Amino acid sequence: MALLVDLRLGCSPEHTGAFLLKDTDLQVFLLCGDRFRDTPDTFLTSGRQTHVLDCRSTTESLYQLKQTVDRLDLSVIRVLTSPQGRAELSHYQRLLFTDVYKFDYAVRPLDTTMCPSGTGSAHKDTPGQRIEAEVSAFLQQLPGLHGDVRVLKSTLIPGCFGHGFSTRTGGVSYIPTLSSMNLFCSSRRRDPVAVVTENRRRLAVHAGFHPLPLRMVKVNHASDVWVLGKAEPESYDALVTDQRGVVLAAPGADCMPILFSDPVKKVIGAAHAGWKGTLMGVAMATVNAMVMEFGSRASDIRVAVGPSVGVCCFTLDREQALEFKQIHTDCVPDPKSAKPHVDIRLANRVLLQKGGVLPERIHDNLVMEQPRVTPCTSCHPEDFFSHVRDGLNFGTQKPSELSCSGKTVA
Repeated sequence: MALLVDLRLGCSPEHTGAFLLKDTDLQVFLLCGDRFRDTPDTFLTSGRQTHVLDCRSTTESLYQLKQTVDRLDLSVIRVLTSPQGRAELSHYQRLLFTDVYKFDYAVRPLDTTMCPSGTGSAHKDTPGQRIEAEVSAFLQQLPGLHGDVRVLKSTLIPGCFGHGFSTRTGGVSYIPTLSSMNLFCSSRRRDPVAVVTENRRRLAVHAGFHPLPLRMVKVNHASDVWVLGKAEPESYDALVTDQRGVVLAAPGADCMPILFSDPVKKVIGAAHAGWKGTLMGVAMATVNAMVMEFGSRASDIRVAVGPSVGVCCFTLDREQALEFKQIHTDCVPDPKSAKPHVDIRLANRVLLQKGGVLPERIHDNLVMEQPRVTPCTSCHPEDFFSHVRDGLNFGTQKPSELSCSGKTVA
């Protein structure tokens, strides 16, 4: 367990005695601010490991706390603070931590004899706005990890559409399985919303789009398609639009991010296709939405399949795998195995071709003469996140951006 003692806003070190007696394995963190620069004697004599957080900003100090807590694999953080301190720290908690971390606040009365003079603020912004700006500025100055931001582009997508498939380099996420360009925030993982937002900002700067108009699928592992402009469903695995300046995205970390473009009608789409969505026909559901809603012809649509797990690394239980054999026999190369390998990329190609998309207008792993956009995510840990390889605490490429703006996104 970690004990965070907030010494910035009138919380006295003497209030910590009871906490130090209760737990013998406490890691103590002192959030000092300008009031305490030296470790108080209370902690020097406690026998506990004490970490002094006296960085240039509260954000930097709490980020240092988070890094240490993550390294020690701790999740419970007891906080001793004042009423004003709790109000402030709750904003930092929302931005820099997730529900993985359990905060237990113990609020002590303000020590007015030690409180710095003047409790007002010259800031016109609300405390939440000021803290958001502080956190954002701190994260923006951090160096990118594991190389520069890199995006894969398909030569099949016409130049009037900006598009790309992100990789995992150039972000600021430091958890090993999430490092470094993780683009999805989950309450079950340790990458907080502020870090993911900064990763998205860096990707947007590199790719040439503004992050705010980005629309992301709300994954349900099914085949629902949202046509932008209509009522938004609760969940959907694909989006289509003819609106200019909109960026569509589909996450991927083994599941296929698939981009669709119609240069004739200027219509775009993005889909998330896992093995369940593939069987339910999400790729053709996206094509059909473009045809029905915007008058596209299947033969005009270009399709690019992004980084995803290959047949080399993906297996299913035999009963599930044999459903793919009904799409095409080559989708299951070892059908007699207890856990057959499954080629979900081939299954999507077959379904798209049956639906009227021309074979030469599908860019996937079978296309050898063009730059690759469909490498196996599991086989390339330096470039891509993978659920198959990394387990439940995996990152997300949140890769496929496709813009109708006419600008180059990657």
